[in-house]
Amino acid sequence: MWRKRTGHGHGHGHRWARLRHAVVPHHHDTADTVDRALETSRKGLRALWISFCGLAATAAGQAVLVAFTGSVALLGDTLHNVADALTAVPIAAAFLLARRAATRRFTYGFGRAEDLAGLVVLAVIAASAALAAWEAVERLVSPQRVEHLGWVAAAGLLGFAGNELVARYRIRVGREIGSAALVADGLHARADGFTSLAVLGSVAGAALGWWWADPVVGLLITGAILAVLCGSAAVVFARVLDAVDPELVGQAERALAATPGVRGVGDLRLRWVGHALRVEAELEVDADLSLVRAHRIAHDAEHRLWHALPRLGGAIVHAHPAGPQEAHELVAHHR
Repeated sequence: MWRKRTGHGHGHGHRWARLRHAVVPHHHDTADTVDRALETSRKGLRALWISFCGLAATAAGQAVLVAFTGSVALLGDTLHNVADALTAVPIAAAFLLARRAATRRFTYGFGRAEDLAGLVVLAVIAASAALAAWEAVERLVSPQRVEHLGWVAAAGLLGFAGNELVARYRIRVGREIGSAALVADGLHARADGFTSLAVLGSVAGAALGWWWADPVVGLLITGAILAVLCGSAAVVFARVLDAVDPELVGQAERALAATPGVRGVGDLRLRWVGHALRVEAELEVDADLSLVRAHRIAHDAEHRLWHALPRLGGAIVHAHPAGPQEAHELVAHHR
């Protein structure tokens, strides 16, 4: 027996609702899920645009200083901040696309657009690393003097402060709405902040007359960008491949196993679709139960899932008879 829900309803306070609840399968209202999705999208978009403006202002300030200081290390950091700001664009587009309702062609909706946005983010980070490396190597071949060292140092500190503020905001909102892409982008911004501090090494080297310090620091910043790229790729590709936190699987399994009438939990699968989890589960129940009783057990198990998994967006629960004889009969029936 299969049961599917798409949202969690409330408001069973009065007697008629309780009576209806006893004789009619409990309905998790689709409108509630849609409202949650819209609110999640609004929070995510707000975080993206605010952080975009913050990083854009930081990069613009650094770019002005690059123009008259000639620091290739600062240029690499500025390019990195520009790339980090631009990553907000594909993620925002994915959030907007995820608002669209499911269709007969895209029956799960468009929540996975965020995974595609994550791939675009990886491409932007890779491009910024390549450009920063090119500029650093070119400066090694054709050395140039770095001017206004105090301003270069100030720009590095500006980059650190701007990125750290954006990182904290993105990570907080990303965890609140369940967005892996936004959390990864926040961690990316935090790493950018520490690469901005590397610009101070360029200043120290230039002050000592080491002409090679600035391009070498530029190459170190490139290496830091590549490290961020690898970490972000691990997060993005895990989501593309339907990876979930094993603790979530454990929470779902414990909730299902604790349901009265459930003798065992069979196949259990979780996947992210946008910011919401989708669950498919098979439960073992007594073979002599009536269809109505098995239906109620599956319903109760599903209801427990909604309370165990706060980001749940839909669940399919299948109850089948337990025992080797019943399993053999089921296999024979399917054949």
